[in-house]
Amino acid sequence: MGYHRGKFLIASPQLMDPNFTQSVVLLIQHDDNGAMGVIVNRPIQVTVKQACEPLGGVDCKVDAPLHIGGPCEGPLIALHTLGEAGETEVIPGVFVSVQRDNVQTLLEQNITPAKFIANYAGWGAGQLEAEIDEGSWLIVDARSEDIFSLSSEKLWSRLIAHATLGRWIDPSKIPEDPSLN
Repeated sequence: MGYHRGKFLIASPQLMDPNFTQSVVLLIQHDDNGAMGVIVNRPIQVTVKQACEPLGGVDCKVDAPLHIGGPCEGPLIALHTLGEAGETEVIPGVFVSVQRDNVQTLLEQNITPAKFIANYAGWGAGQLEAEIDEGSWLIVDARSEDIFSLSSEKLWSRLIAHATLGRWIDPSKIPEDPSLN
């Protein structure tokens, strides 16, 4: 099986782990040592600005929701389109930053589109491949417009439809409300 860096992992409907139920994970790294990604469709009721307030001295102009990227604790992660503040280009035009100076620049400049994510999802060597083989995850190409989607709660169902029905019909023709069909 090949590596899936820069792809979306879409939790299959059978995946009942509460950390990943109906999640869409952007894979940032995937190699022989394992995989690392962030859930992009889990906004919480706290804004990035509110989360930065207790830190003091952080000039944060981002009033967008903070996202939870997975069950593993880690640094604040920024997905964005500002190349000069990017450390890794995960798909064309979308960068990842975790280094404090780069994240601070993004917080101060309020660059859009951007998504700020606390925590991440990680898999040991061979673990993700085994989960894919058992049908826990579907894989689709990641697109910038999906990463920065404002309707995070609909992203999973839209991508599930694309990954499953897309083989037979054009997913862009599926209405968001099936009763309109």
